[in-house]
Amino acid sequence: MKVKEIIVVEGKDDTVKIKLAVNADTIETRGSAVDDRVIEQIRHAQQTRGVIILTDPDYPGQRIRSLIDQHVPGCRHAFLPKSAAIEKHGRGVGVEHASIEAIRNALRDAQYMQDEAEEQITKEDLVAAGLVGGPVSSARREALGQKLKIGYVNGKQLHKRLLMFQITKQQFAEALQEVLEEEQG
Repeated sequence: MKVKEIIVVEGKDDTVKIKLAVNADTIETRGSAVDDRVIEQIRHAQQTRGVIILTDPDYPGQRIRSLIDQHVPGCRHAFLPKSAAIEKHGRGVGVEHASIEAIRNALRDAQYMQDEAEEQITKEDLVAAGLVGGPVSSARREALGQKLKIGYVNGKQLHKRLLMFQITKQQFAEALQEVLEEEQG
């Protein structure tokens, strides 16, 4: 599988794993302190070939993703479920621990974030769905994020992520229904 866009990852181990999964070029941020030189590289890549951001499904990965999105708008975002990126012994989480198939799926499902989404899903909808403030909220959010291909976020960030990806109320309801059915299943 060849990927036209340049894939932004955190480090060299991520690059090695990406190149096993797909034929693509990468830019490495080398950690969460993304310097101006790397931002300029990403900006240039976005202007010439396009960019897909694929960072680890953890807090530093989300921080890097947000920082890049702030400085280089219009990038596509690929998300790995945390469960697909855990090291065999459970000590680490990252792109480098994901399977080839999980990486290919994440890249295939990469989406554009858009801040201008008109609010369709309310915070009250999230509370009513048991996605915030409940005993199973975290697991439910994780399952919903996988279904909608928007990655895992905490309760405060879920509403923003749904709006950024312009998830419609119908898409939300359908994905939530699947999650609830799997919980009962």
